[in-house]
Amino acid sequence: MFEEILNKIDDIVWGIPTIVLILVTGIVLTIRLRGVQFSKLGRGFKTLFKKTEGGKGEVSPFAALCTALSATIGTGNIVGVATAIAGGGPGALFWMWLAALLGTATKYTECMLAVKYREHADDGHVLGGPFYTIEKGMKERTGFNWKWLAVIFAIFGVCVGLFGIGTFTQINGITSAVNNAFDPENKHIAFTLFGNNYTWSVVIAGLIVTLAVALVIIGGLKRISKVAEKIVPAMAIIYVFLGLSILIMNATKIPEAFSVIFKNAFGWNAVMGGAMGWTFKQITDSMQKGVARGIFSNEAGLGSAPIAAAAAQVDEPVQQGIVSMLGTFIDTIIICTMTGLSIVIAFYTGADAAGAGNLQGVALTSAAFNKVLGGDGHSVQFLLMLCLVFFAFTTILGWDYYSEKCLEYLTNGNKIVEKVFRWVYILAVFIGPYFTISQVWTIADITNGLMAIPNCISLLVLSGVAARETKAYFDKYPVL
Repeated sequence: MFEEILNKIDDIVWGIPTIVLILVTGIVLTIRLRGVQFSKLGRGFKTLFKKTEGGKGEVSPFAALCTALSATIGTGNIVGVATAIAGGGPGALFWMWLAALLGTATKYTECMLAVKYREHADDGHVLGGPFYTIEKGMKERTGFNWKWLAVIFAIFGVCVGLFGIGTFTQINGITSAVNNAFDPENKHIAFTLFGNNYTWSVVIAGLIVTLAVALVIIGGLKRISKVAEKIVPAMAIIYVFLGLSILIMNATKIPEAFSVIFKNAFGWNAVMGGAMGWTFKQITDSMQKGVARGIFSNEAGLGSAPIAAAAAQVDEPVQQGIVSMLGTFIDTIIICTMTGLSIVIAFYTGADAAGAGNLQGVALTSAAFNKVLGGDGHSVQFLLMLCLVFFAFTTILGWDYYSEKCLEYLTNGNKIVEKVFRWVYILAVFIGPYFTISQVWTIADITNGLMAIPNCISLLVLSGVAARETKAYFDKYPVL
C-alpha cells in the first residue's frame, strides 16, 4: 500500500505538466542564449583549468565543479539508467539525452545566475543558490516579492537531500552493490524486517559508509570539496574505461542499439502493429522515466549545482556558468550513455534479445557488463561495485552541503539547527539500506520534481537577464 501511494504521488508530480515545464525551460534558454551549450562547450573545458586569482568565493571553479559532480555522478549513472530502462524501456535513454542537451543550457543559466545574485556573510562565507536568485532576481525583474517561492524551493531542497538523492538512494545503491559482489545469493542473513531479508554484507557496508560520512561532513564544504577533487576524477576514469571497453568490443552492435532506442522512444514498432493506445503509454512511460532519471542524474534544472557554483572564486558569473554546464555533458552524455548502451547491447540487441526481465538497479547494470565483457564476471563486478561505492559516497557528501545551504537560508544561519541536521542526515544514511529499491527511487523522483518546479519558473522569468549577461560577457571577452 505504501508503494502504491508513492507511485500515485509520483505520477502526479511527474505528470505531463512537469515534463513540459522542464523541457520548455531548456528550449527557451537554448534559443535565448543562442545555443551556448554547443558553441561554448570547448571554451568551458579551457576555462576549467585556467588559474583564477582574486575572485570572491570559497573554492576554485574546478573544486566547485567537482563538488557539483560529486553530487551528480552517483547511483544515477549506474543504477538510475538501469531503473529508467527497466521501467520505461530502451527509449528512456533517448529522453535522457534530450533532457541533457536542453538541460546543459539550463545548468549554465542557473549556475551563472547563482553567482550573479549571491551574497557574502559577515564572516566572509558565501550565501548563494536558487533561493537568492528567486528572491533577489525575480523581485528585481518583476517588482513583486517572491521570497515565498524561494522558501518553498529551500524546503524541497532539504527534503531532496534528506529523503531523496542525498541519502536513501545512494546508501541503498552502495549496499546493493556490495551485496551483489560478496553475497549475490543472499546466503548470510543478518535479520528480517517487514518480510525482507538483509544480509551481513548490507549491514556491514551500511555501518562503514555511515561512519565515513559522519567523519567527513563534520568538516564542512572545504573538506567535502577536497575529498571530491580526489575521488570523482579517479572513479570517473575507471568507469569510462569500463564503458569504452564494452563499446569498442561491441562496436558492430551500436547501430542496432541506437535503432532499438529510437524505435522504443517513439513507439514505432507499436504503430506498425496498430496498438495506438499502448504506443502512447509506452512513449509517456519512456518520457517520464527518461526525463525523471535524467534530472536525477545530471540535476539540470533541479537547482542543486548552483549552490556549489555560488561558492566559486570567480568575479564573472558567465565564467562559472560555462564551467558548471560541463557537469551535465560529462554526467549524462558521456557516463550515462555508456551505461545505457551497455544495457541495450546486452539485453535488447541480437537474435537472443529478451529484455531485462526482472533485473533492476545495479544488478541489471552488473549483468549487462558481465554479459558483454565475458570472463568470470567477478573482476568486472568488483570494479563496478568500487565505482558505485565511491560515486555514491561523494554524492552523499555533496547533498549534505546542498541541504545545509537550503537550511541556512530557511533559518538565517542558525548554527544549532545546522549541527542537529547533520546528525539527522547521518541517521538517514544509516537507515537507507533497509528500504526497497522501488521505494527509494520513487521518493527521490517525487522530491526532485517538487524542487525543480520553482527553480524552472525562476529561470524562465530571468531568461532575459541571462541572455543580456551572456552577450555582454562574450562581447567583452570574445576569446579566452
